[in-house]
Amino acid sequence: MASQFPDDFKCPISLEIMSDPVILSSGHTFDRSSIQRWLDSGHRTCPITKLPLSEPPSLIPNHALRSLISNFTLVSLPKPHSHPEPHSLVSTLVSPSSPLDSKLSSLDLLTRLSKRDSALRRRLTESGAVSAVLICVISVHPGLQEKALNLLLNLSLDDDNKVGLVAEGAIGRVVAVLHGGSPPCRALAATILTSLAVVEVNKATIGAYPYAVRALVSLLQDGNGREIKEAATALFAICSFPDNRRRAVACGAVPILISIAGTGLERAVEVLGVLAKCKDGREDMVKLNDCVQILVNVLRNGSSRGVQYALATLNSLCSHNKDVSTEALKSGVYEICVKLVEGDNEKIRRNASSLIQVLRGKRSMG
Repeated sequence: MASQFPDDFKCPISLEIMSDPVILSSGHTFDRSSIQRWLDSGHRTCPITKLPLSEPPSLIPNHALRSLISNFTLVSLPKPHSHPEPHSLVSTLVSPSSPLDSKLSSLDLLTRLSKRDSALRRRLTESGAVSAVLICVISVHPGLQEKALNLLLNLSLDDDNKVGLVAEGAIGRVVAVLHGGSPPCRALAATILTSLAVVEVNKATIGAYPYAVRALVSLLQDGNGREIKEAATALFAICSFPDNRRRAVACGAVPILISIAGTGLERAVEVLGVLAKCKDGREDMVKLNDCVQILVNVLRNGSSRGVQYALATLNSLCSHNKDVSTEALKSGVYEICVKLVEGDNEKIRRNASSLIQVLRGKRSMG
């Protein structure tokens, strides 16, 4: 299907049709998710021109191109006539007389159609389809629940839909899945919370919902590999809101994250970097004997993003605790930072330079 689209509609990074095109300061357009991953990896150059970007890099929505892609989908590439209309598919979901197989097929088709079609996603949310999907989300049938969650994730892709989904009760249904769903469904539920948390006001709403943060922390502790990764990603997203940091710490997130970080999952280090911004988080970290050593190991062997957040975490800890600074100095953190400031990653250079200043200050005081 993608081959029938003009090449200008494809992201230069993923080579997929763009669903949320944004313009860099270099003038080139990329799909938001692809260029964000590029930036999150520490790159500060345009993937095409290799020229430096502004700091922080700005991502300007390319509304004109997004509209062109949407219109091209609707007009130039009409859906096959064999596909039922979306409203009839939604009717199948809400009808008590619809057999399970029909509901599963309807969810499958709606998910496929809505994945790349923002106009369809908008029509579905405006036509009352969300309530039908949410009913399926709390189904006792694991297959129906998983397919409904996949469709709900698609509907949450557009910022305009995120607040509306929350208003219709999506958070309560998703949190219920976190507590009692199958492993694939729990992972999907955490991913949906991450998507909804892109909108700032939703971070507070998610955190204030009873047991939402606790359910994510429980998933960190008891989940499989994918569940743990998605739960950590969701916590990272919602904990940019300060109250949620305290909630996560109160639920016992810190020792669990330290243990996970010790196994090599750097997403846990990213969450620690955020939780270290609050007093309660720092206090829990300094109680753990292996905290500093695990962070030092990330500095020595981690990816650029892992190093960035290990530096941020150590910076917060060392700024507030002399004993941590002493341990960091004994562990060679100062020497590691001196090497890191010579690298080409701007965020790592900045964090390493800041930590050097903190350690110098603590060393002179000692």
